[in-house]
Amino acid sequence: MAKTTQVEYRVYDGADALSRAAAEHFLEAAQAAVNSRGKARLAFSGGNTPKRTFELLANPAERFLKAMPWEQLEIYFVDERNVPPDDKDSNYRMTRESLLEKAPIKPEHVFRIEGELEPELAAARYETKIRSQFRLEGAEAPRFDVLALGMGDDGHTASIFPHTAAIHELGRIAVANHVPQKDTWRITLTWPVIVEAHEVFFLIGGKDKADPLDRVLLGPYDPETLPSQLIQPKNGKLLLLLDRDAASLLPAPDANGRGTLEITR
Repeated sequence: MAKTTQVEYRVYDGADALSRAAAEHFLEAAQAAVNSRGKARLAFSGGNTPKRTFELLANPAERFLKAMPWEQLEIYFVDERNVPPDDKDSNYRMTRESLLEKAPIKPEHVFRIEGELEPELAAARYETKIRSQFRLEGAEAPRFDVLALGMGDDGHTASIFPHTAAIHELGRIAVANHVPQKDTWRITLTWPVIVEAHEVFFLIGGKDKADPLDRVLLGPYDPETLPSQLIQPKNGKLLLLLDRDAASLLPAPDANGRGTLEITR
C-alpha cells in the first residue's frame, strides 16, 4: 500500500543560519516533549552542521543554555563508527566536546554506542540499553521524541549506506552494518525504528547534497541506491532544514523560505 508523506522544507542563508535554526528547533521540540510526556528523548547524528548546532546550544552567551530543559533530556545516538569514544572520528566524542561537557546534562541520561567493541556486540548492547530505557522488551519499537538525521552525498542516512544489509533489517532496533565502500563497520539505528519517532528531521547543508536530495525526494523510488528514501515517518510528516545550496534543485520556497512537497510511495 502506498504511503503519503507531507514534506516541509525550510531554507536558510548559510551554515550559521542553518545551525541556529536547528538549535531553535531542538529547543522547541524538547520543550514540547517535556510538556507532553515529562521528558524528551533526543537521538543525535554526527557531522559538521550538528557540531555547530551543539556549540550554540551550549554557549552561555546564547539563550538556549538557560531555556533547554536539560534535566529532563535523555540523549541517544543515531549511529556510530567502530572506534573508541576518544577517537577523532567518534560521533560521541564530537557531541561530548561540543555539548555534553558544557551543558548540565545528567551523565546517566547519555546513552552512547560502544563503538570500541566488536560491532555485533556493540549493536546488541545498544539495543538492550534502549529496550531497558523504553521498557520495550517484547514491544515492536521505541519512539524517540526527536530524531535528527543527516544525509550523505551518496544518499545514505544514519549509517544505512547504499547496497548494505541494514537496508533490509526489519526486526532489530540497532545493527552492525558493514560498509564495503568505506571498508569499515558502523553501528546504526534501523530505519523501522527511525520512522517511529514522534518527530524526524533532516539537517542538510552544502552544494554536494543538492543532487542527491533532489533524487531522494523527487526521483524514482530506489532505496537500495538511495537509503534516505526509507525515511517515511509513521506520523506522515517529515521536516527538512536546509541551506540554499542543498535546496537549490528543489521547487523554490516562498518568501519566508518555506516549501512543501507531498510524496506518495
